[in-house]
Amino acid sequence: MIRRATVLLTALFGLCCGAAWAATGTATYYADRFEGRATANSETFDQDLLTAAHNSLPFGTKVKVTNLENGRSVIVRVNDRMRRHNKTLIDVSKRAARELGFVRDGRSKVHLEVIR
Repeated sequence: MIRRATVLLTALFGLCCGAAWAATGTATYYADRFEGRATANSETFDQDLLTAAHNSLPFGTKVKVTNLENGRSVIVRVNDRMRRHNKTLIDVSKRAARELGFVRDGRSKVHLEVIR
């Protein structure tokens, strides 16, 4: 709980005060079964959009996700949450995973940077 609160406070400070927020960890992508379901902010999930789930960044936050294994980057918008005890840093849409080049592997080590 402390880690989550620290990440949230760091993210909010960075968003409101202009400081940069960044993190490194594992990214996965949504399973096909979530297509058409409601996200945590009540949008309908569409795996063809550049969206993501993150457990502490505010909805609407734009995040640059860089695949550390191949250098590819994509900008996603946070519109969902992951399960509370998920150790994954971010869960991206299938389109984002395709652009980042990790659909076949299912996961990748990534660097996140809030851009807005």
